Amino acid sequence: MAKIPLNVNGSVYDVDADADVSLLSVLRDHLDLTGSKYGCGEGQCGACTVLIDGNPRRSCITQVGSVGNRRITTIEGLVQDGRLHPLQQAFLDEDAMQCAYCTSGMIMSSVALLKTHPNPSESEIAHFMEGNICRCGTYPRIVAAIQKAAKAMKEASQ
Repeated sequence: MAKIPLNVNGSVYDVDADADVSLLSVLRDHLDLTGSKYGCGEGQCGACTVLIDGNPRRSCITQVGSVGNRRITTIEGLVQDGRLHPLQQAFLDEDAMQCAYCTSGMIMSSVALLKTHPNPSESEIAHFMEGNICRCGTYPRIVAAIQKAAKAMKEASQ
């Protein structure tokens, strides 16, 4: 075990963990950040998606020792001043979840998408979100939520 410094949601933690343990395990078991879900354990479903330096990564297959001083953002870190991120609000408004198991991963991937493509087309959304699986099949509502959030974020920046 080693002390591993982690910058999660703007706070720095020194975590006692083996460097080869998954980031997901450390987030959930050491830091009580349970929004990221364990789905497949193979990085295929996207339920565990977090942002590392702004890029979506599957935390179930990311070794905690590889992220050191990089900036990690989880679903819990999106709320600012007690207000939901526009994507979180849009997912609620559009009923873009059913069981909600995939939702945090979907939202985290969507945050990364809108940073690089602030006004994505439906096909761009579908292509970018390919690695996130919704077992309930709410894909049309997920696309609608992402488009709604993109519009809200554009209007807020004007």
